[in-house]
Amino acid sequence: MKSCPWPVEELLPHARPMILIDTVEGYDAAGLMAAVTVRTGEPFIDPERGAPAHLAIEWMAQACGAFVGAEAREAGAPVRLGLLLGTRAFTADRSWFAPGTMLGIRVTLVYRDGEMGVFDCVAAVGGETVAAAQLTVYQPADARTLLENNS
Repeated sequence: MKSCPWPVEELLPHARPMILIDTVEGYDAAGLMAAVTVRTGEPFIDPERGAPAHLAIEWMAQACGAFVGAEAREAGAPVRLGLLLGTRAFTADRSWFAPGTMLGIRVTLVYRDGEMGVFDCVAAVGGETVAAAQLTVYQPADARTLLENNS
């Protein structure tokens, strides 16, 4: 896995505070490794309990987005909008991630067919898996037309 020369803000098509992953630690043709720390004051974080376990799905989705964003940047193409279509087999070994918890998010490309992709995703604390899911994502070639036709 090679290091990522771009900050996460250059890999996703939205801005903070809605970018919920902190950094991209590395990527290759098979997937990407991101990191996030649960911080109070951030969106969706309860000041006392931290992050609800299901927030890991969005961390995983954003890591998938960062993967295709890194591919686009590497190819000299623009970063494009992507959509989470489905989540399969989500598991978490806890209900909440306490404030201060540092997680590694690993996404591995399983299947890609044109605009559709499937990723196996894992969130880990200290190398131990604490959440996992398989995500199905869609990256339309022309997001503008898609959004205009559905508004």
